[in-house]
Amino acid sequence: LSQSAWMIIGMRFLQGAFSGYINNAAALIAGETPHSKSGWAMSAISTAGIAGNLVGPLLGGVLSGAFGYRVPFFITGFLMFCLFLSTTFLVKERHFKPIKKEKMRPIKEVMAEIPNRKLIFVTFLTTLIVMASSMSISPIISLYVRQLMHNHGNIAFVAGIVAATPGLGTLIAASKVGHTMDEIGPEKVLRIGLITAFILFVPMTFTHSPWSLAFWRFLLGLANAALMPAAQTVLTLNVPTEAFGRVFSINQSFQAGGAVFGSLLGSIISGLSSYPMVFAITGLTLLINFILIVLVQPKKPATN
Repeated sequence: LSQSAWMIIGMRFLQGAFSGYINNAAALIAGETPHSKSGWAMSAISTAGIAGNLVGPLLGGVLSGAFGYRVPFFITGFLMFCLFLSTTFLVKERHFKPIKKEKMRPIKEVMAEIPNRKLIFVTFLTTLIVMASSMSISPIISLYVRQLMHNHGNIAFVAGIVAATPGLGTLIAASKVGHTMDEIGPEKVLRIGLITAFILFVPMTFTHSPWSLAFWRFLLGLANAALMPAAQTVLTLNVPTEAFGRVFSINQSFQAGGAVFGSLLGSIISGLSSYPMVFAITGLTLLINFILIVLVQPKKPATN
């Protein structure tokens, strides 16, 4: 019902201020799922989020094209109300034990008891870098595709395919990656995902065709299936249950910070240098992230 762009901006800001559903859903799933199935569960919720990100813009575009821009807001609001009802009446927490505010230990005290605190902090940083690596490319995809196509052909259609291919790759790989995490551990999967993503950014930096860019981004989506779910699983397995809500909220803050930082990074680099340089620097940040993960891994005791 907004009457100006500023009203929409204000409502969107309030929407962001109350966007605690996803991190609380992740915390709830982490608390209710046996540790032996944590990898699969975190991959499942990540897959659901990716599917929403793919279907949402498509649904919004179809509805706005058929009925105007206001109708998608009403339909989305109705869907969110249905989500509220289903969560309220259908979701049951069996293992949650409420903690009174006066008995709740400070987060610093809880974190101090974690054996490998550096791993937790690097995991937060990983969430920021992974989100930034995704968002740094988003502002320039259409422009880069237009450059690669020399401003000829159906640029919007091709750019849409290039933008969607990572999500498709992640959807395909997420379930398998989740089971793999339960078998070999999330830290190992995270390391493999980071170094693979870094390697895939190399050919993307030198590509001269939008279709080859789409191909490499599809493979990047397969690697991305190992990143965010693995980071969330690391938190699940290394943080006390009583701190799940607060820790996952901190993690979401880093995720939001990564979205802001990534978008700014991509815009600034492309403005100062070139579009391929965005891919090069983004890949470099993932390599640095991989090195940090390796450095904070606990050393195995020597065997005689």
